[in-house]
Amino acid sequence: MIAPLRVGFVTGSTPDKWARHWRDRRRESLHLVPTTEAEQTDGVRDGSLDMAIVRLPVDQDGLHCVRLYDELQVAVASREHLLAAADEEVTTADLVDEQLVRPHPSGWTPTADQLAWPPMTEHEAIETVAAGTGVVILPMSVARLHQRKDVVVRVVTDLEPTTIALVWRVERDDDVTQAFVGVTKGRTANTSR
Repeated sequence: MIAPLRVGFVTGSTPDKWARHWRDRRRESLHLVPTTEAEQTDGVRDGSLDMAIVRLPVDQDGLHCVRLYDELQVAVASREHLLAAADEEVTTADLVDEQLVRPHPSGWTPTADQLAWPPMTEHEAIETVAAGTGVVILPMSVARLHQRKDVVVRVVTDLEPTTIALVWRVERDDDVTQAFVGVTKGRTANTSR
C-alpha cells in the first residue's frame, strides 16, 4: 500500500485546486490537514505532516520553502465604524488612531495607546470588531472566510502583502514531494522539473 501524502494548510490558504490536480495525476492519496498559523510548521517538523502550506514568515531552518502567491492585507471593522465610509481602500495613516484587537504580525502599530487585548483567534477578532470595538488587520482570504454582514473590509494599500508558501523538511526531498511542488507551481503532467 502506498502511503498518503499528508499536507497541512493554514487558515485562508486554498489547497483545493492543487488537491484536484494531484488526484487526477497521482496514485498516492492526499490528506489535507488544517493547521493554525501558530502551529503551521509543527507537523512538518515532528513528521506528522509531509508538507505544509503556510503563511510567511516562518522559521525556515531545516525546511525547503517555495513561495506560492501573495495576498492583500485588509482592515476589518464594524459596519458602523468610520472605515465603512471609506472607499474600498485605506492606508495605515487612516488607521493611526485605531485600536487593533490583535497585534499585527509585521509589528506595525497605530500611534494611539493600545489596550492589552487577550489573545484571540481571527474569528474572535472579527466578532469583537463587529461589536463596534476596534479594528483587526488580516489577510484578505481570512477576512473572507469569516465574512459577516455587520462588518466592512477595506484593503490597506501601504501594508506589504502576506505570502503563502509550501514548506517541507530538507531531508524529505523525494519524487513524491517534488511532484506536489510541481502541482503547486502549475506544472502539467507532461512537464518536468
